[in-house]
Amino acid sequence: MKTLRIVYWIATVLFCLFMLYSAGIYFTKTEMMRDGFLDLGYPAYLVLPLGVLKLTGVYVILHNRWKSLKEWAYAGFVINISLAVTAHLAVQDGHESGAMMAFILVLISYIIGKIVRP
Repeated sequence: MKTLRIVYWIATVLFCLFMLYSAGIYFTKTEMMRDGFLDLGYPAYLVLPLGVLKLTGVYVILHNRWKSLKEWAYAGFVINISLAVTAHLAVQDGHESGAMMAFILVLISYIIGKIVRP
């Protein structure tokens, strides 16, 4: 059980850092991210709301107070990252590896978290 707890925290912290970095880029390099969203076929107006939602999701996951809200946060991240992987693969820009890593981390965090942090 101790090993699972360590794996959970490593995956969760790495995932949360990845999402915090991503949200930070959304706020500090907004125009660049808007152009990137347009290149991927998504509307540019999604950049700032996604940044806010990523910050909120990280808070909810780490705080672990609201169980059903935490489920929604994980679901939102899985949907967001799935769409990112799909979009990068569709346009063949070679930037899907970061999104795939985030997808693996969020799955590990969610699945193991259900065991060690119910």
